[in-house]
Amino acid sequence: MSANRRGSDITAEDPMLPPNLTAVTESKKSDSKWNLDPVQRAMGQLGWWHIMVCAVVFPLKFPVAWHQMGIIFLGAAMNYTCASNITLDRCSKQCTSWEYDTSVFSSTIVSEWDLVCEKAHLANLSQTIFMFGILVGGVLFGTLADKFGRRPPLVIAVIIQLVSGVATAYIPWFWGFVVLRFITAVATGGTMVTSFVLIMEIIGPKWRELFSVLYQIPFNLGHLTLAVFAYFLRDWHQLQFGLSIYSVLLLSYYWLVPESPRYLFTSGDTEGAARVLEKAAKCNKLPSENIQSDLDQYAKTKNIGTVSKGNVIDLFRTPNMRAKSLFMCFNWFVCGLAFFGVAQYVGHAGGNIYANVAIGAALELPGTVLCIYMMKAYGRKKTLIISNTLTGLTMLAIAFVPESLTWLNVGLASIGLVGMSISFPTVYLYAGELFPTVVRNVGIGTASMIARIGSMLAPFVAGMGVVAHWLPPVIFGLTPLVGAFFVFFLPETQGAPLPETIEDGENFGKRQKTPASVEDPKL
Repeated sequence: MSANRRGSDITAEDPMLPPNLTAVTESKKSDSKWNLDPVQRAMGQLGWWHIMVCAVVFPLKFPVAWHQMGIIFLGAAMNYTCASNITLDRCSKQCTSWEYDTSVFSSTIVSEWDLVCEKAHLANLSQTIFMFGILVGGVLFGTLADKFGRRPPLVIAVIIQLVSGVATAYIPWFWGFVVLRFITAVATGGTMVTSFVLIMEIIGPKWRELFSVLYQIPFNLGHLTLAVFAYFLRDWHQLQFGLSIYSVLLLSYYWLVPESPRYLFTSGDTEGAARVLEKAAKCNKLPSENIQSDLDQYAKTKNIGTVSKGNVIDLFRTPNMRAKSLFMCFNWFVCGLAFFGVAQYVGHAGGNIYANVAIGAALELPGTVLCIYMMKAYGRKKTLIISNTLTGLTMLAIAFVPESLTWLNVGLASIGLVGMSISFPTVYLYAGELFPTVVRNVGIGTASMIARIGSMLAPFVAGMGVVAHWLPPVIFGLTPLVGAFFVFFLPETQGAPLPETIEDGENFGKRQKTPASVEDPKL
């Protein structure tokens, strides 16, 4: 009963706020108020302050999509012939220069640095290195954010993303391009993990399902708009510059994005937390007079501030945390492997590259929107099990469909992609609620790292189709099913207060033994 009480804040509607934007206020009827979360109670579950912070932070997902997917157009293959001697085969050793068909693209990195013939693999290699940069960025900035706060690493990542992204457009050497793209990826991974954790730490449990999914939608829209930008900017220099210069707007984060009050509180800076919470409370039309005293009182009861900040080892130090971390990380691996792998299946249909990318991105939107309803109605656990199972079964079905039935294969793969579009936002929120505050960034950063390993393996798995038609769908099908099985061992987090310390994380979801006399008075 006590756990359920903690997960449901005592609420009161404020007539000053419009419908559906009422903030949670404090009930001061008894000393039991200290069993509630004082940080969430002070700023409310959702109000205008929350909306404004999210409106500022969400747009950074546009460059996340652009930089991750940009290689589709930056490194697009171009038809070419031998220019030095038109009678030679285009990949003959005697051919020293090439002429490229510019009817679709005026320039790509392929034509810029002659990434053809024996060097044709280098364009894909640059993307593999980029995804490795995302992996590094998630872990690096996740660790920094748990040590120094959410806001400073986020601002630093935005600056690095802007400088390295713009520089990439003008670098005259291929390996310089690769290095700068890697740096951009590290920064991009940093913006992803720090921004998501910041949002999850301010939004109340009642609204986390909605906002964790809304947070992902700008990525979908970024994927869609990428095709539009690429259509009008067909020179890769112009496209890279156009996708990167947008980050100038994100420099405003230095002034507009607040530090997470939950991080400040957990770190022992109750005064800093109170300052942020007082601003939030005033914006949300909530009382702010007793915030400082409430935080001080709660900090004493929980020994907040005396608990050391955690690291990646703390995710696996204790039995319950270790099991939850392993099961959660595997499900991030599932999303990385199956999402990008299934998307590659859909994208192999041929035809107009701009239309293909737009259609592929559009397929993500229904699953992302459906995810909002499912997590609200069924919770995180059931949603992840259902979506993983959907992808698993549809991909396994492809193994029994003749390769000649292209329309059916693409149709089943599209359903599988919808499943992964539900799973990805779900694991983001699930992990954010499962890992305690002191290791939340490093936890999500580590899980994101595992997902990037899956995304780097996806092209190799998809390529196994040359060995056997059924092999890739079997791998893309069995992996989500194993992930769904592991989810059965994870606790439901819907409506529960966020765990703060390592001890909270270890105890969360652990079955407590109840004395027989209390559990059943008849015994």
